[in-house]
Amino acid sequence: MDRIPERLDLLDLAQRRRVHLVSLGCPKNRVDSEVMIGLMQGGGYELTSSPEEADVIVVNTCAFIESAKEESIETILEMAEFKQAGSAERLVVTGCMAQRYGAEMAEGLPEVDYFLGTNEYKRIAGALDGTLPDRSYITAGSALYTSDEDRINTLRGGSAYLKIAEGCNRTCTFCIIPKIRGKQVSRPVDDLVREARTLAASGIRELHVIAQDLTSYGVDFGERDALVKLLRRLETVRGLEWVRLHYAYPWNFTDELLELLRADNNVLPYVDMPLQHISDHLLRAMRRNVKRDAQRRLLERLREIPGMVLRTTFITGFPGETEADFQELHDWVAEVEFDRVGVFAYSREENTDAAELPDQVPTEIAEERRDALMTLQAGISRRRNEAYIGRRLRVLVDGVSEEHEFVLEGRHAGQALDIDGVTYLNFAHDLAVPRPGTFVQVEIEDASEYDLVGTVLPG
Repeated sequence: MDRIPERLDLLDLAQRRRVHLVSLGCPKNRVDSEVMIGLMQGGGYELTSSPEEADVIVVNTCAFIESAKEESIETILEMAEFKQAGSAERLVVTGCMAQRYGAEMAEGLPEVDYFLGTNEYKRIAGALDGTLPDRSYITAGSALYTSDEDRINTLRGGSAYLKIAEGCNRTCTFCIIPKIRGKQVSRPVDDLVREARTLAASGIRELHVIAQDLTSYGVDFGERDALVKLLRRLETVRGLEWVRLHYAYPWNFTDELLELLRADNNVLPYVDMPLQHISDHLLRAMRRNVKRDAQRRLLERLREIPGMVLRTTFITGFPGETEADFQELHDWVAEVEFDRVGVFAYSREENTDAAELPDQVPTEIAEERRDALMTLQAGISRRRNEAYIGRRLRVLVDGVSEEHEFVLEGRHAGQALDIDGVTYLNFAHDLAVPRPGTFVQVEIEDASEYDLVGTVLPG
């Protein structure tokens, strides 16, 4: 459920007609933006980081929770000012917000020229040119892309996303995604391997394998172990050194997958597993189809794997959550000591079953509980990071730090791009500056709650 809204402003490559793209939301939405960028460039458009210089502005929106919807609307209105000022000819809105609220937005936002839903974003070239006959294109589901399409990777360093499926078959009561993105549709293994080979040939060394429900990959075409088959094929891709799993839910987490994570291969012992809660009665109310004891047993088996890093997310303030329920969660997080934790205060989303449940928790209480859980985790994260001090780690160089100018940063195997901390890199003046996308050996010298600091070793 990791849906921390992010903004993607692309480098100015402008010649000819120019497009400014703002991509909001999760990594899965960012991949859609990357497919659109390929279509834009194929249509003769160049990208600019400056909305003032753009002929067309595109906002790829998120609508998962209330804060994401607010950011989407604020961004659309901000971008509309450039059109009203006359610097941009057209404004196009794509993504989950368009899919979920297309009719209302078309009525309330006359400044927007086109709305393209999650199944129609590949019409972007016609929207840029203004040649589409209608204003709104909203149809059920989400479009898959294939390895033959010119998707343009926008991640820095040597990393890329590999989106292996669209949609979701789960019926979690708090989640609107199945109603926005539709039922799960998985991409064929052969097509994914072709894309991975293309990415590796271009210099990509790390793949973040993503889907709304990763461990259900392939169930829609009748294969329970399709994820393991895919990962074994990815082991054979030349140049691909790290494969990282995101949104691997407890269900369908097979013994074969556990063994693969234990094996000596390029699949990292890193699992991003959204658990949401630990109280059995709340798990039932969320319709998670898993119990506390089953989650515990799976985590214990994962912890037996050498070097395993566990990331999870929780929801505080779900309807019916009592103080005792929250204390149970708080105590459990203190006991388990996850390496990474994200916490979201429950967002009451219309057209979800949870919105109609009794005993809605006041927002301020949900937020207080979120803050308390994050404070607890900050101490755990610091202790776990401090255990790296004095160790030598293999680090993938991402490039110049986005937080500290003139400082290089990278990540070790236990740090996922954009959602975990980073490793800041010091190096002797007589050493060549490491290039983004390369691996270096780093001796860790300092640690904080989220980040590490180390010195690049020669050789």
